[in-house]
Amino acid sequence: MDYVIEAHHISRSFGDVRAVDNIDLQISRGEIYGFLGPNGSGKSTTIRMLTGLLTPSEGSISVLGLNLPKQAEALRTRIGYMTQKFSLFEDLTVLENLKFIAQIYGISGKNKKQRLETQIDTYGLAQNRKQMAGTLSGGQKQRLALAAATVHQPELLFLDEPTSAVDPENRREFWEKLFDLSDQGTSILVSTHYMDEAERCHQLAILEEGQKRVDGSPEELMSNMGANVLEVAGPGLRQVKQTLVSLPEVLSAAQLGTRLRVLVSDRVDNPIEWITQRLPEENQGNLQRVRPSLEDVFVSCTGVNKR
Repeated sequence: MDYVIEAHHISRSFGDVRAVDNIDLQISRGEIYGFLGPNGSGKSTTIRMLTGLLTPSEGSISVLGLNLPKQAEALRTRIGYMTQKFSLFEDLTVLENLKFIAQIYGISGKNKKQRLETQIDTYGLAQNRKQMAGTLSGGQKQRLALAAATVHQPELLFLDEPTSAVDPENRREFWEKLFDLSDQGTSILVSTHYMDEAERCHQLAILEEGQKRVDGSPEELMSNMGANVLEVAGPGLRQVKQTLVSLPEVLSAAQLGTRLRVLVSDRVDNPIEWITQRLPEENQGNLQRVRPSLEDVFVSCTGVNKR
């Protein structure tokens, strides 16, 4: 297997705080690999170690065949990195920002001009080339940041919660660009706390409190989550929820509009019959098994159970 990232037992501590705790990773070339987790789960710290910006307290890291942090300088021209916060110069125009980034990566002459025009066209910035970056909308800033991060055609792209400040339409368009890059051979590691984005990844790791809880494709995670997902309708759902969450076999119960979504441990042999016996009579005819979602996986393997 051709891995662009291999990390073994990596940890990072800040004083008494263990931000990343004994994580293993193997990320294949050409895939979009996601980190899913809440704030404080270790996503950004892990990415910073994988880019050579932070030295792990323990463990070993190889990225594109280079050992980190020893060969971090050699890695920087081969990767792109887009942070959550817009980090380009707001008092420069779109074109000036791209020129500056291209210069940093040693792109010059005729090739530089062609490359900049390609980026401006690819990311829909033709009408904004002379506009100050600070006056762009959230979606435009996002496209400019991605154009800058890929101006040197990196082999591996790191994206740290890149869509946290944009609307759903711009998020969808952004992901279309990521799939284009993936089809062209760029390997991508992206962190997110959006479930719909996580489902778009080829492979995914769920992080919590600095630890990797599970990893695999979204389909594998949903198939192997260790719980059955049932939905209950009818009256009195708030009271039904209180009854169900008190049972050790119920991993979680959450109301979604007029339905109560319940995760029952797969240790229960017949979950439909089991839960029917514990429902009020008026709810017993409004029960069905449903397809798991990635949110169900997240709930089943992290500390948000029963909420």
